[in-house]
Amino acid sequence: MDSMNETSIDELSVWVVSVDRRLLLMEAMKNHTIIKASDIAHETNRSTQNISRALREFENKGLIKCLTPEKTTWKKYVLTSIGKKVMKKIDDEYYD
Repeated sequence: MDSMNETSIDELSVWVVSVDRRLLLMEAMKNHTIIKASDIAHETNRSTQNISRALREFENKGLIKCLTPEKTTWKKYVLTSIGKKVMKKIDDEYYD
């Protein structure tokens, strides 16, 4: 799945920016190598459930990877290489 084409990266970028919680999550990922839902919720004044939903969405799209899948709470996540490409695309397209 690492060999995504430019169209897929474009589509994922639009998917992220189209929903506020996803964009907040991507912004939070810029500032942290490893992150937990509670950290993002605290920083963004969103509920942990709202951020957890976004994390599940990102994980299903291959944008992030859970480092602690055996845990039921306090899971830690990192961006995948696809997630990093999408983050760069969003920065280039929407923040220049």
